[in-house]
Amino acid sequence: MRRSPVSKAKYASRARHLKTDVTISGGDMGLLKQIRWLWPAKITPSGNLQHIKRGILIMAKKRIVLAVGHKDMGTNLPEQKEAVKRTAKVIADFIQEGWQVAIVHSNAPQVGMIHTAMNEFGRQHDGYSSAPMSVCSAMSQGYIGYDLQNGIRAELIKRGIYKPVSTVLTQVTVDPYDEAFYTPVKTIGRIMSREEADEEEAKGNHVQETEGGYRRIVASPHPVAIVEIDAIKALLAADQIVIACGGGGIPVMEQGYNLRGASAIIEKDLATGLLAKETDADVMMILTSVDNVTLNYGTDQEQPIKHMTIAQATDYMNQGQFEFASMLPKISASIDFLACGKGRKAIITSLDKAEEALKGEAGTTIE
Repeated sequence: MRRSPVSKAKYASRARHLKTDVTISGGDMGLLKQIRWLWPAKITPSGNLQHIKRGILIMAKKRIVLAVGHKDMGTNLPEQKEAVKRTAKVIADFIQEGWQVAIVHSNAPQVGMIHTAMNEFGRQHDGYSSAPMSVCSAMSQGYIGYDLQNGIRAELIKRGIYKPVSTVLTQVTVDPYDEAFYTPVKTIGRIMSREEADEEEAKGNHVQETEGGYRRIVASPHPVAIVEIDAIKALLAADQIVIACGGGGIPVMEQGYNLRGASAIIEKDLATGLLAKETDADVMMILTSVDNVTLNYGTDQEQPIKHMTIAQATDYMNQGQFEFASMLPKISASIDFLACGKGRKAIITSLDKAEEALKGEAGTTIE
């Protein structure tokens, strides 16, 4: 079979579905390093040429795992729809610039709303029980993913880009002996009376006194493994957009052959770090309510940070510079992600500064 030379200009258009052997000249050898193979194909040397045997392949785009905070997802249905439109534009910009994107979203307001609604329904109607946290988390992934994937799809079509967007209901395993189960910290649900709080405690749940009454609190264990990781990898390898690990993932424990839902909420940022590691992302970007990571936050000596090394980030973390429930998990996830591969970077910034931050012109970059 006669092999046809392929130039850089033509390569991208032919790279997705190669039905014949293709020759790439020595000057284009750098392209070979940018190929991820969806299906085994051989590369054989021939002088200063390389022959790519027939197969199915795609150009390896740079991959970003993007975590979207609750500020950019809204707190109720009308807010969520409007917030998704803004968020989808930024995601579409990344895709248009050639990035392969996986998205993790917050679900803090939504999962609390679902939990409250399901429990109240169960209280007021005989024959119905309250919904466990794992089920509430799954429901939140579904309806947030529905809005988000449709928002991204619409924004892409406006730009003439036709690319599948999928939401993967994602389970994340946790260790049943994680110390977090002994010290619950995540507040959920509505404010309860003392009598209602006593009923919750009688069920074995934890409650905490708050302004106006009591609220239930649940554990926030460390994510161990993403159950659906192979499906997520396959979608990304097919150059599709994936929404996964929503709200940190559905927390589950392994019990024999089964997965049992855990009464917990996994920290979204830590799940984002795990997803970024498992998918071998080039960049992990965590969007939050501030433009930069800041030292001495909340004091007269506030100092925004533009760049940190892993060593500096670790040192600041050990100094107690970052708040436990806000910036600390973002820094911790960044360090874990960067420690597992070279040439990676983690970025923490706001949605408004996301595109500038990706270019190194805003936000906080850790590498």
